[in-house]
Amino acid sequence: MAVSADTLRLHLDYAAWASRRLLDCAAKLSEEELTRDFKTSHRSVLDTLAHVFAADRTWFGRIQGDPPASFINPEDRQLSVLEKEWPALQNRWKHWAAPLTDPDVQAKLAYRDMKGNPWEQPLWQILLHVVNHGTHHRGQVSGFLRAMGHNPPPLDLIAFYRESP
Repeated sequence: MAVSADTLRLHLDYAAWASRRLLDCAAKLSEEELTRDFKTSHRSVLDTLAHVFAADRTWFGRIQGDPPASFINPEDRQLSVLEKEWPALQNRWKHWAAPLTDPDVQAKLAYRDMKGNPWEQPLWQILLHVVNHGTHHRGQVSGFLRAMGHNPPPLDLIAFYRESP
């Protein structure tokens, strides 16, 4: 399967756009709403957003050959940290992806998962995984917001396409 570098850059931009929208929405929530336990895998709005951020950071470290020693840090579960660090991380993704060529994204990348298991996959698969993983969990956060009586921002890919030049 051939996926172009341009398509991957566009979808990384989408992930940053959608995450920024949810961070902006989360900033309007009370502390109780941010941390309300919905009995899901990552429990709350804040913990789910922190999980996506940590995954984005972990994958970026892997593609750079310098994965973090731990997946999530206690400070990652602070909205103020996410509001500062996540856009900076997304900017690093953007700058890293800017010079990628189509042959670059077809190349295989060797890495280890958090358990130390070795893997090797084409870069395009890793990048699409990063985007898809975030989409899954942003959908969960949107559901949490609805359950609390809030209207989540539109996060559909088509909405991003419509807003993009």
